[in-house]
Amino acid sequence: MRKILLGGLVVAVLIGSALWAFVSWLGHTTTTPRPALAKTAPLKAPSRVSTVFVPVAIANNAIRDAMEPQAPRNLAGKRAFPLSELLGKADAEWNIDRGPLAIDGRSQLLAITTAINGQVRVTGQVGNQINQIGDLIGGDIGRAVGNLAGKPFNQNLDINGNVTITAKPVLTPSWRIDPNLSAKVALADRTVDISGFKFDATKEVKPYLDRAVDQAMAELQAQLRNDPTLEQTARQEWANMCRSISLGAAGPNMPALWLEVKPTRAIAAQPRIDPNWVILTLGMHAETRVVSSETKPSCPFPAKLELAPPTDSGKIAIAVPIDLPFTELNRLLDAQLKGKTFPDKADAPVRVTVHQATLAASGDRLLIALKVKAKEQKSWLGLGADADVFVWGKPTLDSKAQILRFTDLTVDVESESAFGLAGAAARAAIPYVQNTLEEQAVIDLKPMASTARKSIEAAIADFQKQADGMKVEAAVTGIRLAGIEFDATTLRVTAEVEGTARATLTKLP
Repeated sequence: MRKILLGGLVVAVLIGSALWAFVSWLGHTTTTPRPALAKTAPLKAPSRVSTVFVPVAIANNAIRDAMEPQAPRNLAGKRAFPLSELLGKADAEWNIDRGPLAIDGRSQLLAITTAINGQVRVTGQVGNQINQIGDLIGGDIGRAVGNLAGKPFNQNLDINGNVTITAKPVLTPSWRIDPNLSAKVALADRTVDISGFKFDATKEVKPYLDRAVDQAMAELQAQLRNDPTLEQTARQEWANMCRSISLGAAGPNMPALWLEVKPTRAIAAQPRIDPNWVILTLGMHAETRVVSSETKPSCPFPAKLELAPPTDSGKIAIAVPIDLPFTELNRLLDAQLKGKTFPDKADAPVRVTVHQATLAASGDRLLIALKVKAKEQKSWLGLGADADVFVWGKPTLDSKAQILRFTDLTVDVESESAFGLAGAAARAAIPYVQNTLEEQAVIDLKPMASTARKSIEAAIADFQKQADGMKVEAAVTGIRLAGIEFDATTLRVTAEVEGTARATLTKLP
């Protein structure tokens, strides 16, 4: 009996050992060769076009104050006039001062008005021809009229009215503003009695005043048309924009990055005029790229200003390409999936645990390589296997959530047999792998987007000014993920920082 029991025990141990070895063999690690990767074209140098449009509201009163010292304050002149065939000639000499300027915006025109006040002095000598009138009249009255011949006269006459100057400013491609000035003189009727004859001073003097005002306006227009203030201000801001902006590091253990801003085009809209402001919209296009060190870009100032349709509001759209090496992506993806077991249902026929996750580029797709362990839940043998599973997918941006997802997921055909003899139940883990990747294989881009936004906000803060008579306001309103591309080593996400800007001028040089 002892021999029989001992023999049975030996047989049981042998059978158990064989069964254990068989189960262990079934659960061995299966190494599946990685699928061949297609070539991926290298990424081009990261360069995007950014735009900035800033409406500059210039107070009408600032324009008035700038014109005050330039507009002539006095008009004076002298002309000879034929009084009549009988009275002969007279000289009219005028001296007129203007009052303060007033300005008003109306129907896309600026109207500048001023009151004028002064005197007209009419001097001369009564001609001998007046004797003919005396002879015709006869008697004492005729003799009195005839006695006026050769006598001098000197009459002063107050004169007043107003001058209205209209301006329709137009931007020119040569960085100048053509004011398009025109003037109109209006005088109150004034007459003077010279030896019984009425002399209409307004009628006689006004044409010469018109000419004098027109000449003064021509000189002022030439001065304003050649004023370099707009170009000088634009050159200064152009130089301020041409620089590198620190973006910090895109992630842990990554180098600091810089956003190079290189203005290339200057754009402006024709002025808009309302009752209190002249609104001039200025803008630019700039090339922006991310570099690993601070640069000193060269940004030639454009000789010509490009003219564009007007816009109602200021706009900032700065493109920020963010380069993420696959080593960083692998770290982020592995942290998202490593140790995850799915499905989480206890009664599932098989459960899969992820040990490692990595990415590789292949043409226009990415290959997700997973090291997993699958184990049957309902088998009394508890069959399981470690395997390499490969899943193809395309990276897709979720701009609203600011995350990177993988879409169009398909399991590589070699992965179907990755579990070897672990059984059909173990291979049933493949759909769970695919579903889990669709739901949980995401890369959070919010930290990188936040870093880019803060860096741009800091840069924009440099342009906000509170100088004498000038106020520049700019703010970031959001950040949008606008594009994605990759090569064999790097995935690039382009973020677009959006914002508003405006400037007001209540004082001009």
